[in-house]
Amino acid sequence: MNKKDLRIVFMGTPDFAVESLRVLVENGYNVVGVITMPDKPGGRGHKIQYSAVKRYALEHDLPLLQPEKLKDEVFLNDLKAWNADLQIVVAFRMLPEVVWDMPRMGTFNLHGSLLPQYRGAAPINWAIINGEKETGVTTFFLTHEIDTGKIILSQKLKIGEEDNAGKIHDELMQIGAQLVRRTVDLILEDKVDAVAQEQLFVDEKELKAAPKIFKETCRIDWNKPVNEIYNLIRGLSPYPAAWTELHEEGKEVQAVKIYAADKIYKGKAHPIGYIHIDMIENEDIDFEKGYMYVGCVDGYIKIKELQWPGRKAMTTDEFLRGYKDKLGKSPRFV
Repeated sequence: MNKKDLRIVFMGTPDFAVESLRVLVENGYNVVGVITMPDKPGGRGHKIQYSAVKRYALEHDLPLLQPEKLKDEVFLNDLKAWNADLQIVVAFRMLPEVVWDMPRMGTFNLHGSLLPQYRGAAPINWAIINGEKETGVTTFFLTHEIDTGKIILSQKLKIGEEDNAGKIHDELMQIGAQLVRRTVDLILEDKVDAVAQEQLFVDEKELKAAPKIFKETCRIDWNKPVNEIYNLIRGLSPYPAAWTELHEEGKEVQAVKIYAADKIYKGKAHPIGYIHIDMIENEDIDFEKGYMYVGCVDGYIKIKELQWPGRKAMTTDEFLRGYKDKLGKSPRFV
């Protein structure tokens, strides 16, 4: 069988999935259908928004299904009618066995980590939050337990000291799309030598998880060491973004998002959470103008980009030009 005869059904929703679909379509693979999430309201006015995968599918006249429930009989019949040889999943949702076991060549998934590490919904974020120096992408056959199937291929990517989740996401999106293509080719050539994940670790306690991220996950604890706070900020940037509460004397508490920062170890930190803007005399560190410095247990976080409630994200310098004189007495983040 060649790639034009192999009937592929692709499942995915966000931008991360579109690149893999694009690589398949533009390189002549036979994508006979696409499955994505149902449309939902979003943004201002709660207008109905299409997923990134749906927009691509419509632009390229690809047959499309958007099931509410993956065990719905009508959906299953429509899926069977596509007569897929292979299903590919990239950033979609957990599939029931009746779906992933349907095609004769199976179903494989692209995951944004080096499995078996960082199984779960947010592998890119957690790898950076935990200060990892490398991550990667993995293709594996789906089975009953989420992210546990046999590994087909993987590829590593170094995480730079200043990289954030957005940068790593975009790089893994590109690498992952090529890995999907290579995986399809191996399956076509009947050269897959899949490896059970259990062969790659001794004790399951060695494995780090990547659970879904909630609002409280993103809240900064200024009592943590500088490096942990720095990693949290870049691991959540640009989305969903780390946040903190601004407390000013006599003013209402406000939630502030922080998108970019630096870490500073030298100098004896001022009280934890307190914000400093201008240079303070008799210190062994110069506070540059145009930034906000927040005291931590072992240094400072230098805030470079943030978002005030009701405003767009902006550099700290832009923010201070319009708001510095309005800051209350002894402002601090909590």
